[in-house]
Amino acid sequence: MKTIGLGIALTALAGAVQAADMGAADEPIKLAINEWTGQHVTTHVAGEMLKAAGYKVEYVTAGMMNQFQALADGDIHATLEIWSSNVSDEYAKKISEGTVVEIGDLGLNAREGIAYPAHVADLCPGLPAWEALKDCAQVFATAETIPMGRLVDYPADWGTPGADRMTGFDLPIKAVPAGSEGALIAELRASTERKSPLLITFWQPHWAMSAYDVKFVDLPVGNEECFNDPAWGPNPNAVNDCDFAPSRIFKASWSGFAEKWPAAYEILSNYQLSVEAQQPMMGKIDVDGGSVEDVVAAWMAENEGSWRPVVDAATK
Repeated sequence: MKTIGLGIALTALAGAVQAADMGAADEPIKLAINEWTGQHVTTHVAGEMLKAAGYKVEYVTAGMMNQFQALADGDIHATLEIWSSNVSDEYAKKISEGTVVEIGDLGLNAREGIAYPAHVADLCPGLPAWEALKDCAQVFATAETIPMGRLVDYPADWGTPGADRMTGFDLPIKAVPAGSEGALIAELRASTERKSPLLITFWQPHWAMSAYDVKFVDLPVGNEECFNDPAWGPNPNAVNDCDFAPSRIFKASWSGFAEKWPAAYEILSNYQLSVEAQQPMMGKIDVDGGSVEDVVAAWMAENEGSWRPVVDAATK
């Protein structure tokens, strides 16, 4: 899958970048590898861009929550997919100290919400507007929830965000926790194969968003007022009558990075990766069994116009 949108975004950024000194190109740049497939994709795309510029790259396994001391010490030089919804206090401390610096947003449109496979819009006219669920809740009913509709929520140990919203919007829909992430995927697969109704709590980036053409229900924008003040939002008697709080996904580096590898710093600062690019690559790895290296290499070859301008602008 080629992603035109990514190419436009990166080309526009590249136009504003001035060529920079390569710096210590004989010394490897160490990039953090965290615990999830999407981050592996993000990091390997960045690494291949650096290699194309003439740098040496090493990938270093590092836990998302405890990587920031190594980053501050210069043992790791950059980490490329930090989620604002899941970042440790240590990060803020290192930023305040000046030992770690933020180097821009990644460009992933991260989102959580109430979702459904695209075919469900035919079974519940009015979607994606949330108000449609008032009239067609029974479409989603099962033996365990009738006469109420059913929402397949996150596994119980992930919290109850779907249930919270069904209560917040006062919808006649019962949230039933999934047993695992795999159970959520099984629900999506079965619904898609049978063209049956399904309402689910889900998130992107995730390969299943593309594989099963998952759409989000349109809800009022999530904010602190909604989460704390019942008077805010369409239901004056409850909180959580809004969407999930938005997440920002961004990049950070060791504070000495820009001085040591100026052109590499320019590349990573201006590097972005879209959901439309990342999700299919995740599917080719997690579903089809491809290696990160092979999947990323194929994407780089097919989408050179999307990333080459950023490398060239920083090095030529």
